[in-house]
Amino acid sequence: MSSLVALEAYAEPFPDAARDLRLNLTAVLRESSLDERTRFAVALSSALACGDPVLRAAIERDGAEVLDEAARDDAAAAVALMAMNNVFYRFRHMVGKPSYAAMPARLRMQRIAKPRMGRAEFELLCLAVSAIEGCESCVRSHEESVLAAGLTEENVLDAVRIASAVRGACAARGLAPAAAMQEDAQPWSPKTTKPR
Repeated sequence: MSSLVALEAYAEPFPDAARDLRLNLTAVLRESSLDERTRFAVALSSALACGDPVLRAAIERDGAEVLDEAARDDAAAAVALMAMNNVFYRFRHMVGKPSYAAMPARLRMQRIAKPRMGRAEFELLCLAVSAIEGCESCVRSHEESVLAAGLTEENVLDAVRIASAVRGACAARGLAPAAAMQEDAQPWSPKTTKPR
């Protein structure tokens, strides 16, 4: 497992109220049934979905050895597609009218059929993003596809665990004192990381 120095530095300013999130952010990446590349791809797609560029950069730094171009591209594609699909399908689900369900979506989604990492991994990224966005029908659909592609329920739960820790970390970072946030304006290096 890669060193998680950048993620530890990201979580360092979390207030005591978010201590659990400080610990969970790195624990979910260290202990998982998923391979390292998939773990970091799930974390990256989750950070992109949350819109936190500092967390994104920390994940990219700590996952630099395993996040190849295909994993980065699939993470971005999953976020872009789910931003569209989660709104559309959540609307259908919330309204609950059979007439809307019978109408075609007429939204282009060909990228889902042509992932660069692999079908199971891409569906897992879509599942993680859909869990963050709260689209029940999307979560159900992607979970079914992930299992049909050969991954396990343990893999699914680990991906959702990573997504939840990343989403929680985004919220916890917003609770940090303003002075701690000023450090983000400085380029990151091991020398600027405070010892624990």
